[in-house]
Amino acid sequence: MNLIRVALNEHGMFGVLIEREVPFAVTLEPDGGEDMGYIPSGTYDCRSTMYYKGGYPTFEIIVPGRSRILFHKGNTEVDTKGCVLVGEEFGVINGKPGILQSGRGFSEFMASVGDSFRLTVKGLV
Repeated sequence: MNLIRVALNEHGMFGVLIEREVPFAVTLEPDGGEDMGYIPSGTYDCRSTMYYKGGYPTFEIIVPGRSRILFHKGNTEVDTKGCVLVGEEFGVINGKPGILQSGRGFSEFMASVGDSFRLTVKGLV
């Protein structure tokens, strides 16, 4: 699976998830400091885990030097502290750029992966 980043602004890093050359979801990573910054470009193993705060299964991106970088539901940068939010489309929420239909996008993401997968992150950083 590929995460291709397409835009960066003060509200975060926006990207597109692509599987077998087909884009199927959008993403948002926070505009954070050293501990909550963007995932460096590269290829990472992803393993099944629980998102305890949300109470649902998800995947952790294994990033050296960091822990608990998860995919999860959310719409704007305030919904994450370093994780990758997944949704269906880009949009504006309360006057700020974000992602919409996160529940549906996250469900589609979970249905597209098995027990583990490799993620290649490309673009902008």
